Amino acid sequence: MIKIIDLHFRQQKQAIAAFLVETSVGPVLVETGPHSTFHNLEVALGNYGYKTMDIKHVFITHIHLDHAGAAWVFAKHGATIYLHPLGVPHLQNPEKLMTSARRIYLDEMEILWGDMQAIPANQLRAMGNLEKVNIGGVGFRALHTPGHAMHHVAWEVNGVAFTGDVAGVKIGDTGPVMPPCPPPDINIEDWRASLAFLRSRRFRSLYLTHFGEVTNPKAHLIELEGRLQNWANWIKPFWETGTPMEDVVPQFKVYVEQQLAPAQLTESERNSYELANPADMSVAGLFRYWTKQAKQA
Repeated sequence: MIKIIDLHFRQQKQAIAAFLVETSVGPVLVETGPHSTFHNLEVALGNYGYKTMDIKHVFITHIHLDHAGAAWVFAKHGATIYLHPLGVPHLQNPEKLMTSARRIYLDEMEILWGDMQAIPANQLRAMGNLEKVNIGGVGFRALHTPGHAMHHVAWEVNGVAFTGDVAGVKIGDTGPVMPPCPPPDINIEDWRASLAFLRSRRFRSLYLTHFGEVTNPKAHLIELEGRLQNWANWIKPFWETGTPMEDVVPQFKVYVEQQLAPAQLTESERNSYELANPADMSVAGLFRYWTKQAKQA
């Protein structure tokens, strides 16, 4: 049984989710959201009859603060955290991760993301590609899916997948699929390979951290791949001509609005898209991608 928990990030519906998976030995959590929404997560767990200390297994798709920022709290209560091997050093010592985030978010750092503390090495379980762990009769298989981040994992569970950011952002029933492209790891080629890998698994449903269940995985992933390439191609001429990123962001926001318009979204849904996938982050990430591509040429 999978339960979708809306973390009400910045008091907004359907921006960030965590997922509760019930097993014969107790609840398992997939994603934690940021530490700033931990109270909301705690309340939601309580509504299902659980306390923080009841969660002994936490699976995170990657170490970005909106996905793993509260993992350390569960670790303090004895939980094992399952993740990609490349993410382990960052959760053992999150200072580099937090310093980088502070440079971006400045005075908003605490209100957006809260705290992040070190997790002992013996509570971090690095999972190899296709490696599976069974918990209370439920199998959790790691699918290494780089592209959004080098350390990204989708978790396959009984014919569905928890896809973190590799399967994009989709808000509401009619919203389009958008690729979150923040720096520093965006790699279009790796991402497209990961999408092909996910399509080959033929899932019944995808569970998106941003936001909720998708019941048409093939069409969803095809749409995402097209938009990912579209965004990269749209950014490239600005990068080639040396246009300052701060000049590109307003134009990119208009471009994204044009892609959202046919869905006739509510104001709340539009706000969720921007919170889950800020336009300035995607501009920065795609500029960095093209810079790295040029260096490798």
